[in-house]
Amino acid sequence: MLETRAVVVEVEHRYAQVQAHQGNGCSVCNGKGCGSSKLTQLFCSKPRQFRVDNRINACVGDQVIVSVPEGAVLRGVGLVYLLPLVLLFGGASWAGSWAVQEGQRDAYSAAGALSGLLIGFLFAKGYSARQRQQTPYISRQFSE
Repeated sequence: MLETRAVVVEVEHRYAQVQAHQGNGCSVCNGKGCGSSKLTQLFCSKPRQFRVDNRINACVGDQVIVSVPEGAVLRGVGLVYLLPLVLLFGGASWAGSWAVQEGQRDAYSAAGALSGLLIGFLFAKGYSARQRQQTPYISRQFSE
């Protein structure tokens, strides 16, 4: 289970808008190491807010722990990145094989690649919309 600390900034019905605390990289980052905290500061200067399932009925201002089910991130990466990429190459090779003349093969392949990519993104969007149990949720109040 992946967990992070957040503050509830808005509540609407059974969902809450939370602002996650900015991470500073791993424990090695204190001026030495890989410098991921500096990259985070450079590219993620604004606080990020997320809409999560409010299972514990948290109120605005509450500090909470937001949880993501085990494996949901990896499945999401595979669905959003790998599936469209596989369909892009599959669509290009399949459509390229339909070309009658050699000069048409590039145009057919480009159209097939674009179609495969679009189908992959549409499928990923539709599938992820139906996977409500995999969405992040507020699991408990944060207590120090």
